[in-house]
Amino acid sequence: MNIQIFGVKKCFDTKKAERYFKERKIKYQYIDLNEKGLSKGELQSVKTSISLSNLIDVQCKEYKKLNMDKIRAESIKEELLLNNPKLYKTPIVRNGKQATVGYEPDIWKEWE
Repeated sequence: MNIQIFGVKKCFDTKKAERYFKERKIKYQYIDLNEKGLSKGELQSVKTSISLSNLIDVQCKEYKKLNMDKIRAESIKEELLLNNPKLYKTPIVRNGKQATVGYEPDIWKEWE
């Protein structure tokens, strides 16, 4: 298993995801989205498991500030996500080609 957790320190679900893997002694790599967002390749990999619309946090300030609700083109949304990591729902947990968004222990259990 090659687990990556993309999240932010203030997110409770990110903390719960980290705790889930720590308790099971599963090594993971934590990437802080405030410091470094997903690369284009990582986003493409995550999109195979999660739709672009499910990755976007419609409740965040950035969403409203960028008028994301008026944007229809997937390519523009993708570009905005790559340039504004605060738009992501967190945590994004990735295991190779598989990925989840949010706290999903039932799915992670299947990965073990």
